[in-house]
Amino acid sequence: MTQTSTRIELPNPLDPEETMSRDEIESLQLTRLQDTLAYAYDRVPLYKEKYDAAGVHPSDMVELADLAKFPFTEKEDLRKTYPFGMFAVPQHEVARIHASSGTTGRATVVGYTQQDLDDWAKMGARCLRLAGVKPGWKVHNAYGYGLFTGGLGAHAAAERLGTTVIPMSGGQTEKQITMIQDFEPDAILCTPTYLLTIGDAMQRAGLDPRKTSLKTAVLGAEPWTEEMRHELEVMFNIDACDIYGLSEVMGPGVAGESNETKDGSHIWEDHFRPEIIDAFDETKVLGDGQHGELVFTSLTKQALPIIRYRTHDLTRLLPGTARPGHRRMGRITGRSDDMIILRGVNLFPSQIEEIALRIAGLSPHFQLEITRPGRMDQLAVRIERREDCTSDRAQAAAKELAAQIKIHVGSSCAIDVVDPGSLARSSGKLRRIYDMRNKE
Repeated sequence: MTQTSTRIELPNPLDPEETMSRDEIESLQLTRLQDTLAYAYDRVPLYKEKYDAAGVHPSDMVELADLAKFPFTEKEDLRKTYPFGMFAVPQHEVARIHASSGTTGRATVVGYTQQDLDDWAKMGARCLRLAGVKPGWKVHNAYGYGLFTGGLGAHAAAERLGTTVIPMSGGQTEKQITMIQDFEPDAILCTPTYLLTIGDAMQRAGLDPRKTSLKTAVLGAEPWTEEMRHELEVMFNIDACDIYGLSEVMGPGVAGESNETKDGSHIWEDHFRPEIIDAFDETKVLGDGQHGELVFTSLTKQALPIIRYRTHDLTRLLPGTARPGHRRMGRITGRSDDMIILRGVNLFPSQIEEIALRIAGLSPHFQLEITRPGRMDQLAVRIERREDCTSDRAQAAAKELAAQIKIHVGSSCAIDVVDPGSLARSSGKLRRIYDMRNKE
């Protein structure tokens, strides 16, 4: 018996909080901030210790601006209280535990009550809906499962929205391609550099990424530029939208981007209060539109309330558009702890990506190598040429890239244009910076 499938448009209503006015959101934020600060102070010894030392008490939270009186929370606080010292509920109320990889130190451990998981799924579903994903679609989830929050966080969001989830996880690129061909998903969830890896692998296999069933990609877990968006949208003939989150705050779903406006991710401010601080003077809270470091305070989390958490992500806050009551994040330009200071000049990998993708013949695949052969640091950019770029054109492109970096960043660097396929590919988050100074 032959089966025929007909696409049925399923109900896809907004949450009531998505349509709140700015005044309604800020009134809710104040009430929830007062409750959260008292809750954390009473239940998490580290918060009581920090607030007592700073001479501040939850009762000092009278208006939203008073949040600036309270100390920051750093990743090191979670490492210092490893594994469960930041939890505000007893063990039997913790429904799930996630943790960072701990590659640069002790892992940071986060926990969730069942209510936390429900809220997380709800916010993630908002992000997918905002990006254009619809109930009834098939969603290929290529975020890594396990202790990393990406896979299970995105999975729960897609299920909450009412989609059919294909839990592929990361890696096994050839199998990813087979599943995309055979299962014909409507949307894919992964990092932007991994979607690029999938597209490159398809082209090498003689397949056209533009002819897949994919309509939408929801991409996160690493900074990416408008130039990368254009690259992926042309490569796959899709809409590509950002999604933001980090484990310590919750996971993917803290903020999401609209496929209609593509103008930055709306932060779900009924659950989080964002701030921007001066990246070089943490005592200064900056106004909307000013560029600095993003800080988050949770408003509803039970297992792990997080107060003024320094993300080290560099961006700015802007008025809401697709969801007017909720402010947007500008694109993340980099991380303060990913910043290269090269002979007094601040440089981020995203700046190189933005410049390189404007130059014909150069691909999005690049690495930055920092060395110190003498007394001065030196930066080398290793970048692949595109398949149709001749060696003569590659040399011209290298000179153009070096000149553009000098003009727009203010630093000299060596450019090494290498053959297609020479550099490591992403299977999740991609490493861009190789600091060789301590190895010489």
